[in-house]
Amino acid sequence: MTSKIRHITVDCADAYALATFWSQVLELPVHDDDHPGDPEALIEGAGLLFVTVPEAKTVKNRVHLDLQPQDRTRDEEVQRLLALGATLVADHRRPDGTGWALLADPEGNEFCVERSAGERAQ
Repeated sequence: MTSKIRHITVDCADAYALATFWSQVLELPVHDDDHPGDPEALIEGAGLLFVTVPEAKTVKNRVHLDLQPQDRTRDEEVQRLLALGATLVADHRRPDGTGWALLADPEGNEFCVERSAGERAQ
């Protein structure tokens, strides 16, 4: 018998607030049963589960998400995510258009934004 990944779980200080950020990033809804103050919040269709824990984040993530924009360029997506509250941690974009941007969500969890499929095809 095999197993499948049901959720990718992210420990955080405020599950609903962080799920709301990622809901905007992914343009997917937070589960209807989840509300501010709840100890857990799920992004429907993404399998991302946010769980409130008492400990603060202290080190770099060992697992992170790599995002690939579907309907905009990497740089347009970076700008959109910064406007949503992400921060730029490290810029690995190169003058020839390759590379990626390393961002962090409002609680400091790192994630990358890569080039879109259209940009990769050029």
